Amino acid sequence: MKYTMIEIDGAGGEGGGQILRTSLALSMCTGKPFHIGNIRANRKKPGLMRQHLTAVGAARTICGAEVTGVEIDSKELTFVPGQVKPDEYRFSVGTAGSATLVLQTILPPLLCAGAPSTLHLEGGTHNAWAPPSHFLDKAFFPVLVQMGAGIESELTTWGFYPAGGGRMRVSVTPAAGALGRLDLCERGALVRAEVLAAVSRVPWEVADDECRLITRGAAFPIDQCRAENVESPGPGNVVMLWLEFERGTAFFTGFGELGVSRKTVAGQVCDAANRLYGAGVAVDEHLADQLLIPMALAGGGCFTTGNPTPHTKTNIEIIRRFLDVEISCTEKARGVWRIEVSKQPS
Repeated sequence: MKYTMIEIDGAGGEGGGQILRTSLALSMCTGKPFHIGNIRANRKKPGLMRQHLTAVGAARTICGAEVTGVEIDSKELTFVPGQVKPDEYRFSVGTAGSATLVLQTILPPLLCAGAPSTLHLEGGTHNAWAPPSHFLDKAFFPVLVQMGAGIESELTTWGFYPAGGGRMRVSVTPAAGALGRLDLCERGALVRAEVLAAVSRVPWEVADDECRLITRGAAFPIDQCRAENVESPGPGNVVMLWLEFERGTAFFTGFGELGVSRKTVAGQVCDAANRLYGAGVAVDEHLADQLLIPMALAGGGCFTTGNPTPHTKTNIEIIRRFLDVEISCTEKARGVWRIEVSKQPS
């Protein structure tokens, strides 16, 4: 079937790389071509950067797409997808650019493919402004399993900004048939809360202090708190806190950087977790972004979350351009929102 070219304005909504990644993913899932202009118009350095080129290249590889505009700083791109081919693939960002954002681009079409795939990814695995590999493993992948897919992942090398060099492997088995609808409007009781503070080429005491600060500041009991030295090509510090509820997991991350105290890093993580815990919602703001595409591909689903972020609102608008679904956002109480995905009536 031949589709009309979809026109995407990269300056719309939050105006970042998420618009491109979502467009690429849904183009491959639906077979619909698109043209995007004003790529990353709202960023300090607009246009395509290396990690975006890797995402586009990965998309082209797995579906044999015809692509124009693939070069550093390009502000427009045309993508005409072919058929997605499940296989074993290796993709490297080549810098500290996020390997997990490349995965975010190609995972949805591989979830819709007819056979399993294995991905070997190299780049940043724990970067600010990108989902860390632990978030995917603890919070996002279990949701996909609930929807009928099979996902297994392994982090073999940590990759921090700016050195990068992280490595991860992800095995993807599509659901038998379509992904299933999922209801995450009720989270159930808190089952377990864990903290992991990791350092590479940074004093171990930094991670230990972050653990103690979060344990003291959390509005809920912490069941396990670990401070670890990890192997990575460059220095880095990340602190991660996840809350495992009966129906799902909320995940919070902070990154150490020069000029920012460990107290500030731990405090930001703790404050975000306390807000979600007190609000009673099931899904944190980062998982909300990730859930929209699989729920739209499944034709339905719902979840409760905090105030929708610009990323979430932008993702909703792009999804509507590719798929015939309705996505409603309703504020049920102050700071408590219900987001529901459903098929448009025929």
